[in-house]
Amino acid sequence: MASFSSIQPAAAQSPAAAATSARTSVLLPHHHLHHSDQLSLSSPPPQLPPSRRIHCIRAIDAAQPYDYEAYLFNRFSQSNKLKIAVVGFGNFGQFLARAFIRQGHTVFAHSRSNYHAVAQSLGAAFFADPHDLCEQHPDVILICTSVISTESVLRSLPLQRLRRNTLFVDVLSVKEFPKNIFLQVLPHHFDILCTHPMFGPESGKVTWQNLPFVFDKVRIGNEDSRINRVETFLDIFKKEGCTMVEMSCAEHDKYAAGSQFITHTMGRILEKLQLDSTPINTKGYETLLNLVENTASDSFDLYYGLFMYNKNAMEQLERLDLAFEALKKELFGHLHEVLRKQLFGKSEEGGHRRPMLAKLPKNGTPLLPSQSEAVANKNN
Repeated sequence: MASFSSIQPAAAQSPAAAATSARTSVLLPHHHLHHSDQLSLSSPPPQLPPSRRIHCIRAIDAAQPYDYEAYLFNRFSQSNKLKIAVVGFGNFGQFLARAFIRQGHTVFAHSRSNYHAVAQSLGAAFFADPHDLCEQHPDVILICTSVISTESVLRSLPLQRLRRNTLFVDVLSVKEFPKNIFLQVLPHHFDILCTHPMFGPESGKVTWQNLPFVFDKVRIGNEDSRINRVETFLDIFKKEGCTMVEMSCAEHDKYAAGSQFITHTMGRILEKLQLDSTPINTKGYETLLNLVENTASDSFDLYYGLFMYNKNAMEQLERLDLAFEALKKELFGHLHEVLRKQLFGKSEEGGHRRPMLAKLPKNGTPLLPSQSEAVANKNN
C-alpha cells in the first residue's frame, strides 16, 4: 500500500541534511521512481511552506518485474523433464525418441551410423562420439541396440564422464541377459531399470493405447530424486496409454518364449512361403499376411537374439517341431486309413484305430532326447 508525505526537494536541502538523507535512504525500483527520487528511512524531513511541498511515494507493494507465478510453473515443469540419451538410434530408437520429445523431454542420440539429419528433424541432438554424449550428463542412458551388440556397446561408453547416479535402461526383447550384463559392467552407484515395450514401430504406429509395457526395477537408489526419476521415465509410457506390467526379468523371458518367440518364428516361416494377397482373402489369411509384415520388418538380429539369449526359446522350438511332426503323422494316418478301406473294403472294419494327434508335454516341461523319442514312438 502506498503512503504519501510531503518532503523537501533534494535541491533545497541543507548540506548536512542531504548527507544524512544519503546515508539513510534507498532507491525505489526504476520503474516507479526517477533515479534522483529517494525513499528516506530516517526521521521526517523539515516541513516546507505549502507552496514548496511535493508528494513522493515512500512505500509501495510493487509488482515483480516478471510474472513470478509463470516462472515457478515453468521451473516446476522443467524439473519433471528428463535428459534422455538414446544409444542406438535406429528404427526403434527413433520410434521411442518421438514420444520423449512429444512430451517435452530432451533427447540426445548416439549411434554407429550417422543419424545427424534424422535427429535434427525430430528435435534431438546427435553425438557421434560417446565421450561428447556422456559429457552432456543425461539423466537416463537408454540402450536401444540389438541384443547381440549390447555388451560391446555398453563397455564402449566412458562411464567415468557420467554422473555417479545415472539411470541405465534397456528396451531389449529379452530381459535376463541385459540384466546380468548391466550388473556385471556397471558400477554399483548406477541405477538399473530393465524394460520391454511389447510393441514396435509397426504395431505401435497409430497408438500405444493398452499396449503392454513390462518393467523390472533391478537396482534403484533410495534417494527421493532417484526414485522420482524412475517414476518420471515410466510416466512417459503411462501417458501414452500403455498397460504397465511390473514383473521380474525371469518371468518375462518365460512368457516371451511362449508368445513372442513363437510369433516371430511363425511369421518368418510364413515369410519363407512368400505368401501373396489374393482377390478372395479371408480374415484369417489377412491375419497371416499382417503377421508376416509385422515380424519380417524387424531385423534378423532381433529374432536371433530372441532365440540365442532366452534359455526358454530352445524348448519352444523343440515343441514346435514335435507338434508339426505329430500333425503330419495324423494327416498321413487318415490318408492311410482311406487307402486301406479302398484296398480291403470292410474286412478290417473296426480293427484299425484311427491315429490321433498326440498330446505334447505341458509347456515348461523339459524336453529331453528320451522324451522326444517317446513322443515320436507313440505316434508310430
